[in-house]
Amino acid sequence: MFLGEEAAAQFQLPVLETGFTADDIQEWLSDLFQSTNSGSSEGSTRAVYSDDERKKRRMISNRESARRSRWRKKKQLEDLTEELNRSAVENQVLKNELNIVLNQCYLLWREKEQLTSEYVALRTRLSNLYRILGSMQTPSQ
Repeated sequence: MFLGEEAAAQFQLPVLETGFTADDIQEWLSDLFQSTNSGSSEGSTRAVYSDDERKKRRMISNRESARRSRWRKKKQLEDLTEELNRSAVENQVLKNELNIVLNQCYLLWREKEQLTSEYVALRTRLSNLYRILGSMQTPSQ
């Protein structure tokens, strides 16, 4: 092979991200360098490929592209799933907070109703006391 163990070790991190094995990358690089070196003897840098070689390279390229596309879709789905889970948790927290606020609101409403009722009763009693006091202070005839 063209690449040694050290060169293959350099590709381990991208290999994990793309789903390619170190052997796949080593094989592709080896094919690439061999094809480039086996060009015409006229000094042209452009490699000449047979129809079968072009089909094989296109097939490999298409497989790589499809693999990357599947990886991106999988990553996107994982990201969306994470976002959905975070949103569901946040939604539950907000619902719990809303229930607490609604309960507090209800308790305050009940307290207001009770205080209003007491106010009306005390106002009526005070009015009666003023009437009684007024009748006591007027001279009787």
